[in-house]
Amino acid sequence: MLGPQICVSDDLAPGSEYNLDMPMPDVSLPMLFSSLALGIALAASAGLRAWLPLLATGLLARFDVVKLGDAFEVLSSTPALILFGTATIAELLGDKIPWADHALDTVSTVIRPAAGVLLSASVMWQVTDPVYALALGLVVGAPAAAVPHVLKSGLRVASTATTGGLLNPVVSLIEDALALAMVILAVVVPVVAAIVVSGLAIWGVRRMTRRTPPAPHA
Repeated sequence: MLGPQICVSDDLAPGSEYNLDMPMPDVSLPMLFSSLALGIALAASAGLRAWLPLLATGLLARFDVVKLGDAFEVLSSTPALILFGTATIAELLGDKIPWADHALDTVSTVIRPAAGVLLSASVMWQVTDPVYALALGLVVGAPAAAVPHVLKSGLRVASTATTGGLLNPVVSLIEDALALAMVILAVVVPVVAAIVVSGLAIWGVRRMTRRTPPAPHA
């Protein structure tokens, strides 16, 4: 195999055969771009809540609102939805407990980018080879999830330092709303959502860079 397998709709009539003389259908670049944007936006939501976008994506795929690649249709299965639902409740509740939220953020340093990779790969259904889909998910989904996670963790540390953790549950509720809003925005207008995510990521990284103290001279 020399490259990723792209899925196109040829809708052959029953009993007909595809031969080399038939023209290859063109892949819709806008559709590919839309799936890529959807993956970026969902991954960004995973940077705030790892399991909520997985649950939402699985449910939306179950009701044919979101299309998943064949290799990732398991995300909409009943066992997967039960797992995602249970994990979502645990994450939402645990993030409201001061100090315990820091432990959750530490564990999620790996889980949230991994969820971003899986989400990005799953919605790029035009790429039928799951290895290539995961590779693309790693390229776009991991950083899209990692940046919000880092910003979230930094904000939570600042909140704990200034309020003793008393405002952390309020901050957590705001993050819940943002994660859910990002999922909705990603499904309705994925390109706009991806642009918003990219803009916020650039802004956040610049803010973090400016706040980083210069290294002391020897």
